[in-house]
Amino acid sequence: MSQQETILKNAFAAAVAVADPQKIVPQYLAKIFPVGREPKGRCVVVGAGKASASMASALESYSKAHWPQVHVEGVVLTRYGHSSPTTHIRIIEAGHPVPDQAGMDGAKEVYRLATELQAGDVLIALVSGGGSSLLTLPQEGISITDMRQTTEALLRSGAPIEEMNVVRKHLSAILGGNLARLAIARGAQVEALLISDVTGDSPADIASGPCAADYSTYQDAVDILAKYGLGEGSIPASVLLHLNRGLAGEVPETLKTVDLQNSQVNNHVIATAYKSLEAAADYICTQGYEPVILGDTITGEAQDVGANQAAMAREYLASQTEKRLALISGGECTVTMPAGLKGRGGRCSEYLLSLFVASGDFPSIAALAADTDGIDGSEKNAGAWFTPEIRKAVGEQGLLPVQYLEQHDCYGFFAQLDALVETGPTLTNVNDFRIILLN
Repeated sequence: MSQQETILKNAFAAAVAVADPQKIVPQYLAKIFPVGREPKGRCVVVGAGKASASMASALESYSKAHWPQVHVEGVVLTRYGHSSPTTHIRIIEAGHPVPDQAGMDGAKEVYRLATELQAGDVLIALVSGGGSSLLTLPQEGISITDMRQTTEALLRSGAPIEEMNVVRKHLSAILGGNLARLAIARGAQVEALLISDVTGDSPADIASGPCAADYSTYQDAVDILAKYGLGEGSIPASVLLHLNRGLAGEVPETLKTVDLQNSQVNNHVIATAYKSLEAAADYICTQGYEPVILGDTITGEAQDVGANQAAMAREYLASQTEKRLALISGGECTVTMPAGLKGRGGRCSEYLLSLFVASGDFPSIAALAADTDGIDGSEKNAGAWFTPEIRKAVGEQGLLPVQYLEQHDCYGFFAQLDALVETGPTLTNVNDFRIILLN
């Protein structure tokens, strides 16, 4: 393993480690429930997301040590393959990003537990990226098949995750603050622990904010469908009917700030993409590189972002002749698939292949891009990486990277070079991580 490959992979590992639920959940529970203010009554734990099972495991261990008299129970949903051992909190694995029946059944259980809360009870919600599709409990009149079809249509359209979630909030009985609304009506205390995978880290956006006031409206949801030409034929009639009923005021809006007055609802963002970028930057400093954090809110088409960052790298190389720099960034790109193409890979691998193509005139560049949850798109890799040695191997094997990019087969390209990042599920999720080493 070359020195640059080692540095790239260790920087990614540092970014993931700082968001490990086993470390951060106990820290925040101690702050939320200091000595003398531990939960007194029933403690119900619910949640959803790629990191939520690990969060539940950490909470259960903490409660055994610090709240031995408190009865803890609940149910948490996570993606297939992302489970974690628990005793009293049930873990349900379900489909993501397209919801399935297992997710709907689990969401029904979350809803039931919330309706059984009483005054004096504490509801702890463990929420992380991926929760929007996992907590798919449709409003009355909308089936799981209808929700699945709507999600698939939005995915194909290239709509960014923020816009997808505005639509899903307005179709859900749990998202958009509706989980908190159930607890408020029963006089329960709500403490939501959130691991953010969204730009801005707003509780309303993380897993579509099941316990947060929502800023979006039915009008916004309708406008998003119109923006991408999604109507009759691509969106089920039941979904369109529900949204139109919302426009007419016939069904309640999502939770708003006014609804939280005099309530016991708190949202705690315990891990963010920016904290992970900072952890990687700290590591990079020990390796003789000067880190430049470009931000954790970089979005857009993956190929465009890759080309733009190649141009940025070119500018830095032209102006900095003595320093070794590391350009570090986060945020979630999108990949819009042309009709008839299936593609292989995900937004991180596609970004990296675009960067590779656009930086061919600077063979000393090394880079890595990977999703901190361990899964990038359609395959089982977290992302990919390249160094000058990989670029040399491309020439020796006669590979044509532009053709792979045109076919959206970034997975196939990097797989042939043994340059995939393969971690398996990391049991956390703070969005995508990208690093470019400039020598």
